[in-house]
Amino acid sequence: MQQAQIDRLRAAVIPAQQLFIGGRPAPAISEARLDVVSPIDGQVLTSIADGDAADVDAAVRRARQAFEQGSWSRAAPAQRKKVLLRFADLIEQHALEIAVLGVRDNGTEIGMAYKAEPLSAAGTIRYYAEAIDKVYGEIAPTSGDVLGLVHREPLGVVGVIVPWNFPLMIGAWKVGPALAAGNSVVVKPPELASLTLLRLAELAAEAGLPDGVLNVVTGRGSSAGEALALHMDVDVLAFTGSGAVGRRLLECSARSNLKRVHLELGGKSPNIVFADAPDIRHAAKVSASGIFRNSGQVCVAGSRLLVQSSIYDRFMAELLDATAKLRVGDPLELTSDIGAISSKAQLRKNLDAVAHAEAQGATRLVGGEQIRVESGGNFMAPAILTEVTPTMQVWREEVFGPVLAVTRFEGEEDAIALANATPYGLASAVWTASLSTAHRMVRAIKAGVVHVNAYGGADITVPLGGFKQSGFGRDKSLHALDAYTDLKTAWIAL
Repeated sequence: MQQAQIDRLRAAVIPAQQLFIGGRPAPAISEARLDVVSPIDGQVLTSIADGDAADVDAAVRRARQAFEQGSWSRAAPAQRKKVLLRFADLIEQHALEIAVLGVRDNGTEIGMAYKAEPLSAAGTIRYYAEAIDKVYGEIAPTSGDVLGLVHREPLGVVGVIVPWNFPLMIGAWKVGPALAAGNSVVVKPPELASLTLLRLAELAAEAGLPDGVLNVVTGRGSSAGEALALHMDVDVLAFTGSGAVGRRLLECSARSNLKRVHLELGGKSPNIVFADAPDIRHAAKVSASGIFRNSGQVCVAGSRLLVQSSIYDRFMAELLDATAKLRVGDPLELTSDIGAISSKAQLRKNLDAVAHAEAQGATRLVGGEQIRVESGGNFMAPAILTEVTPTMQVWREEVFGPVLAVTRFEGEEDAIALANATPYGLASAVWTASLSTAHRMVRAIKAGVVHVNAYGGADITVPLGGFKQSGFGRDKSLHALDAYTDLKTAWIAL
């Protein structure tokens, strides 16, 4: 990846985008459109179709037809594997083009976007392609005059709604296992970042995925998203996003056909540094990256930092030094460590969160202001807030921006109480040289992921999901297949 290649792709004109239904582009029935505004410079990049309930209905009908026709749903797993492997290869071949397209759309720094979006998506598709012909049913331990079989079958039509921070990566976490299991899929991308998922659907068709098996309906959550959630012919809904929308989707399930709903609803993840952390400087550097990468727009971001009092001053000095070395800049420049905030509305929310924390008594140590205003884009200096208490909003509620809330703790019990003092339970981290401390903390922290002497890096082989109000269901790993398959018992008298 070279800057000249990135600059060439940055200059490419993006044509007006359509929906993708039944294996080909299609206009919205209403012909309505939404402008795509780049967070890098505030300029209109292109437009997308503003799909609504009628378009969702058309996509679901095509998905159901494809499922019942059976060329995908009843294909041998080895055959689905071949198509999905071609699909993964195509994503990888077009990785830089897709990454630049995504950065222009949502502002993630290119170094992260390249790995986390197309390369990650290709790896995810490939993982489930390789796995699906190795997943077996079961034979029950019955008496000799009975044969008990447990079959695993695809559920039918899967609705997928994904967020704007990593639409391709998170989309692949859901689309990959759903397709591998034999389902048909309708994706509703975020209106702030739809371009890469539309490109994904084109590549799937090129790889040989049958028409109607993967469909993409762009548009607003209040129209296209809600229509998908309410549709009587959608069997499963997989969502990553806010708690408020997650609650709404559960209501939609209850109001429609009781479709299964799997939710990942963000977090307020604690990053806990004990005095015996193996390498204080390394822990500080990783902690800065763990909250400030992608401008804090990461569901597992380590947004709450807990530092043991005996090393607090030393650690904070290292943290400030690491933060100062992070360059906020044009996300399509390889020298930028942090890119743009996804939208002006999100930027305002971030700035307001810092101001509110100060009003509640927190101390702004550094950052927290809008920068690079002259660019026309949405950029913010990473904010570190100290003297934060568990009663403050910034300690309990997700900001989804480059805002770090810091507090001290004395001992292990204090750290556990502070870590769990939030409605969320998605991710966490513990830095310690003590194996015993690490194991006790893994058990005590109420979170779906606990890193030890690291923050991030968990790959596709392990599940991701939350406790408490971070939702339920799991993305990634073989466990994700459970969301898109059902068990059928055959009880056969011999």
